[in-house]
Amino acid sequence: MQKTIKIAVDAMGGDNAPYEIIKGAVLAVQDRKDIKVILVGKEDVIQKGLSEYDYDKTRIEVVHADEIITNNEAPVMAIRRKKDSSIVVALNLVKSGEADAFVSAGSTGAVLAGGQLIVGRIKGVERPPLAPVIPTINGVSLLIDCGANVDARSSHLVQFAKMGSIYMKDVIGINNPRVAIVNIGAEEEKGNMLVKETFPLLKNCNDINFIGSIEAREIPYGGADVIVCEAFVGNVILKLYEGLGMALIKKIKEGLMSSTKSKIGALLAKPALKDTLKDFDSSKYGGAPLLGLKGLVVKTHGNSKSMEIRNSIIQCVTFTEQRITEKIKNNLSNNE
Repeated sequence: MQKTIKIAVDAMGGDNAPYEIIKGAVLAVQDRKDIKVILVGKEDVIQKGLSEYDYDKTRIEVVHADEIITNNEAPVMAIRRKKDSSIVVALNLVKSGEADAFVSAGSTGAVLAGGQLIVGRIKGVERPPLAPVIPTINGVSLLIDCGANVDARSSHLVQFAKMGSIYMKDVIGINNPRVAIVNIGAEEEKGNMLVKETFPLLKNCNDINFIGSIEAREIPYGGADVIVCEAFVGNVILKLYEGLGMALIKKIKEGLMSSTKSKIGALLAKPALKDTLKDFDSSKYGGAPLLGLKGLVVKTHGNSKSMEIRNSIIQCVTFTEQRITEKIKNNLSNNE
């Protein structure tokens, strides 16, 4: 019998909450029969939003939470004070086992703090990293860490490499994923103190396929499957990646609309161009999991719309079915 995966979703978090979140939840249960969504937030608002859709009522549950954590609140303080917030209530569902995973487009700081304080770290995990999948010309790569640990140590980066390898192998399906550390050159002696300390440790890891350094320009070309860095560097890479992508698309559209000839060319090229640009749409890959926790926590973009919420929910199914948390736990315990 097919197991139903239960995903708690923060219905009140994000720029487009609650209605885009609600719509994303409906799309997820319409597309997959093995999902049950628990929408957490103000019940009357959520029920009003749900009333606009036709869906299987047994597969979306609403759990009331009266408070909302905003982006301008101190994350740890908010988690401790707002016990009836949508983030805290949903994370407690994961902690108690009533939900298999948690998805939120809300405050990144609160999700990160709540994940560690409420769900808790796997024994042996020093720092849980945020790990988004990013598009490349050859498929996708995992950027780890992109926002959780701006002052990481070399031992943290080694764990990121191991967790990232497990994720890419079992969730994305890449056998023996190539691991590289972000650097300012290919030579082993280059880099800052953190990179120089981490490089030989990764080189001596027998359970990962370490290929050396990767420069930022090689990332869009798929130079590695797992891209290891501390969160400051990772977040800069991610934001530049997204911003440059949007800027290029804008300039291409302006160029195609600049004259009658270009408009005719645009009409002919539109189908091929649309398919190409779709591959570089990061929203299709869902959110960024916070790896190394006792339960699955996924952070999506703050401006996520319904399709990204849907994709983030569906992403949780593969993660749960492949027992990624258990595999990370076993890998780290075997290397202690």
